[in-house]
Parts: sequence; structure tokens; C-alpha cells
Amino acid sequence: MARYELTDEQWRMLAALFPRQGRGGRWLDHRTMLNGMLWILRSGAPWRDLPERYGKWQSVNHRFNRWRRDGTFERVLKALQIRLDKQGKIDWDLWLVDGTSIRASRAAAGARKKSTRTTGSNPPTTAWAAAAADGDPSSTWLLTATALSSAPRSPRARRTKRRNSAK
Repeated sequence: MARYELTDEQWRMLAALFPRQGRGGRWLDHRTMLNGMLWILRSGAPWRDLPERYGKWQSVNHRFNRWRRDGTFERVLKALQIRLDKQGKIDWDLWLVDGTSIRASRAAAGARKKSTRTTGSNPPTTAWAAAAADGDPSSTWLLTATALSSAPRSPRARRTKRRNSAK
């Protein structure tokens, strides 16, 4: 038996909960398919990496989706819950407690936050404001920014400017 596969005892407990196999082509048995699904879920591998002993990955994927849609997995879960509850092995206060660790954002971890404007304080002077106020044009960036700010941005604005200058 492979690492992620169900034992005979586990399968005997679950076998009656799965739908009867349909007519038509040759189906792989439900146990093989379920073992393939468990392999994918436990390993975290993509469907295409499913070992060949479980059948074609497309077939296992289709049956997984079918069972998810038709409620087969819900029936299995409910039956297992009832069984474990009768044995006193489920603490319903802790049922489905998630142990996933989620990383907090940098701001939540104490990183510096972006400054916000508060009333009573002056916002920092930008290069655009300095250029408009005849500030020091020694910066190449400032000269480029000044030149770009006077040029029309859209094609329509350029056409309009050309027409107005031709008159």
C-alpha cells in the first residue's frame, strides 16, 4: 500500500457511501480514484503529476469534480461525523478550527506608514510647485518636468493647439 492510500478497514467503512458505478465504458474502481484524489490533496501536486497507478489524471479530476458537485463528499463527511460523534471523538467546539498561518501585512508588523496630511501642517513642496513659483531650475528633472507639463498630452489637444496656432 502506498503512502497516501486508504487501508482496507478505512475503505470498508466508506465503500457503501459512494455511488454505484454507471454503465458504459470501463470505470476504474472508486477506491483507486479516491486514493488518487487523496494523493493530490495530501501532496499538493498538480493534477498532471498524478502517478499512473491511479489512472489518467483527467479521469480522477472529473470524478473528483462530479463527487464534489453531486454531494458525495458531503455524505461521506456527514457519515464520518456521526460515527465519530457516537464514539465521543469529536469536540464540536473545536470542529473545523483552522490552523493556517497567514502572514500579516508590513504595516501590521510595525512598518512605517505613508504620511497623511493633517490639519495645521503644510504639505511638502514638490518640484512642480517649485517650478511654478520660479524656483531653482538647476535640476535636469525639473527642466524635463517643466517642458513636459506645457506640452499637450492627448492627440486631440495637439490638433486643437495646431489649429489655434495656425489662425
